[in-house]
Amino acid sequence: MLPHLPTALTWLRIVLIPVFVAVYYFPDDWLSPMAKNWTAMSVFAVAAITDWLDGYLARVLDQMSAFGAFLDPVADKLMVAGALIVLLQLDRVEPLVALIIIGREIAISALREWMAQIGQGKSVAVAFIGKLKTVFQMIAIPLLLFHDPLFVGLLNCQFLGTILINVAAVLTVVSMLYYLRKAGISADGTV
Repeated sequence: MLPHLPTALTWLRIVLIPVFVAVYYFPDDWLSPMAKNWTAMSVFAVAAITDWLDGYLARVLDQMSAFGAFLDPVADKLMVAGALIVLLQLDRVEPLVALIIIGREIAISALREWMAQIGQGKSVAVAFIGKLKTVFQMIAIPLLLFHDPLFVGLLNCQFLGTILINVAAVLTVVSMLYYLRKAGISADGTV
């Protein structure tokens, strides 16, 4: 058995980020636009699967660690931010949607760090709404990366991906408000 397999999978997820980004910079005579979409979507999907797998293996193999608990959400945020930046460049996602999602990730990370410093880290632990937001993102982003129609044109990946990423953006705002409320931050910024 490999020691610290969950952490190795998290590192793999981080390594895959520049891979799916770089695909779009290959010349068209190396990879056609459709092949770029397929490759980037596949690499992102593998990275997304490692997100689930590393947590599962950490629990099953009893290999949970403080470093793994730190690195996993960092890898997730880097992966989503990298994908959204690529999708912005490709004009497949609205700037406001990307700003909402990336901004929330930064704000909630800062909130969690602050709450941990004051001994209240458990009050902003991951909640169901945050997990639901992640599910919508992890389905929407591969669809938007793939972009092309599937099943002889029956599934418009761009249209469905846009709907799902917009739902994810709404869930992003709702989850941020939930975490702010759990942290006890009022509208005027007092705790």
